[in-house]
Amino acid sequence: MDLLHKEIKEKIFVEKQLFLIAGPCVIESQEHAIKMAREIKAITDRLKICYIFKASYDKANRTSINSFRGLGLEEGLRILKLIRDEFSLPILTDVHEVAQIESVAEVVDILQIPAFLCRQTDLLIEAAKSQKIVNVKKGQFLAPWDMKNVVEKIKAAGNAYSILTERGASFGYNNLVVDMRSFPIMRKFGQPVVFDITHSLQRPGGLGNATGGDSEFIENLARAGVGCGVDGLFMEVHDNPALALSDGPNALALDRLENLLSMLKKIDSLVRSQTS
Repeated sequence: MDLLHKEIKEKIFVEKQLFLIAGPCVIESQEHAIKMAREIKAITDRLKICYIFKASYDKANRTSINSFRGLGLEEGLRILKLIRDEFSLPILTDVHEVAQIESVAEVVDILQIPAFLCRQTDLLIEAAKSQKIVNVKKGQFLAPWDMKNVVEKIKAAGNAYSILTERGASFGYNNLVVDMRSFPIMRKFGQPVVFDITHSLQRPGGLGNATGGDSEFIENLARAGVGCGVDGLFMEVHDNPALALSDGPNALALDRLENLLSMLKKIDSLVRSQTS
């Protein structure tokens, strides 16, 4: 285990610092990914917030066959490794198939299981065997207490380092809603719980051939989630959401990030002082 990976495990699982997972939904280009990593890191450094860079090399569940999926496994991992090495940032990215895990685990610190795949036992077990941290998005179709089975699958494969991420539950057609009770429920399973704020504001398939979203509510949900005592925050951040190649309608504009994190850090401090 290298030093960077050891440090992020220490911060999340031992020191239990509030942490941020953020970046563009998908790697659009090397230049853009590096810019986003540099800008977000500068903000989190100023605020002394633990930061994990997130971007996907492939978005395998896009709405339309014509939607941009990413730069692919080989090129995507090359760029993620470049960012990890240049900025000393831990990296998170999605895996969709068992065959991807070995090569992805050589580069990243956190393997993410997408929400629609959260019950795929073979995928969970193979990810766990990598001994990397495994972040599992709670499926839009699952109750929070069902995630206990996910934790047990990962532990059965010999990995104690899992994270559970809430990203909303299906609420009729093209809409999601977050049940705030899910945070304390999932924390009872003994693993860190993350609030994926921007994906919770998606409107899946809401634009017909693309996903819509309600990014104007990001600050509201973020304050509520930190008030509930989440361990980490997940946000897709883009310097120009209107031009983003994936999930622009629910992404947080980069120029809104610092003020929001500053406020959330104060809320987190207050919550921890009352519960410690």
